[in-house]
Amino acid sequence: MRYILGFVAAALVAVAHCAPAAAQDAPMDLRASPAPKGAKVKPPPIQLSDADILARANAYLDGARVMNADFTQVSASGNRTQGQLAMERPGKMLFHYDPPAHLEIIADGKSVAVRDTKLGTEDLYFLWQTPLKFLLKDHIDLAKDTKVLSIGADNQAVRIELEDKATLGGTSHLTLVFDPQTFALKQWTVIDPQRSQTVVTLANIDLKSPPDESQFVIPPPPIQPNKR
Repeated sequence: MRYILGFVAAALVAVAHCAPAAAQDAPMDLRASPAPKGAKVKPPPIQLSDADILARANAYLDGARVMNADFTQVSASGNRTQGQLAMERPGKMLFHYDPPAHLEIIADGKSVAVRDTKLGTEDLYFLWQTPLKFLLKDHIDLAKDTKVLSIGADNQAVRIELEDKATLGGTSHLTLVFDPQTFALKQWTVIDPQRSQTVVTLANIDLKSPPDESQFVIPPPPIQPNKR
C-alpha cells in the first residue's frame, strides 16, 4: 500500500504541474513604496481567500488530461528512486521505476496493479480502494472528494492539507505546496496510514503528447513454475 500512496503523491505533482492556471495572479499592493536600488524585493502577501486558493488548486488538477514526465521519489528513510510516469484521465496511469528498483504501478481505469518485475509478483486493488479514485476522475473536486484539513498562505508558499479516510489500510494525509505568486506546485507530500512520509518531484514534463495506450494495460499475473 505504501507504494500506491507514493504513486499517488507523484501523480498529483504531475497533474498540478501540467494544468493551466485558472485565475489571475494575486493582486499587488500598488501603494507600497519602491524598494531601494539593489535591495531584494519581497513579494507582497497573498491576497486570495481560502475559497479562492482551493478553487485555483482544483482548477490545476482538473485541467490536466494527459502527461508524460520523469519523477524522483524520496521515502521517509531518505531512499531515492527515479523513473517515468504517464497519465491519461480518466482512470489511467503508469509509474515505471528505473533500476535497481524493479517496480511498475499501473492503473487501467478500474484496477491498480503493483508489479514486481524481478520477483514476478503482482498485487491488484480496485481503483476505488486507493487515493487514485479522486486523482483520476473525469472531473476533480477536492472539496467534495476529500476532506480539506487546512489552507495556509504566506510570502513563501501556499499549503493545502487534505485527508482521505477511504483508502485501503486507513487514513492518508496529503499536502500540496504552491508558489504564492504563480501558483505553480512546488512540492507534494503524502503521509500514509502507517505515518510514513513520501515526497515526489517531476522533471521533463510533456503536457501535449498522448501517452501510448498500451502502457495502461495490466498484464495477467505471471505463471509460477511448479515446485517438485
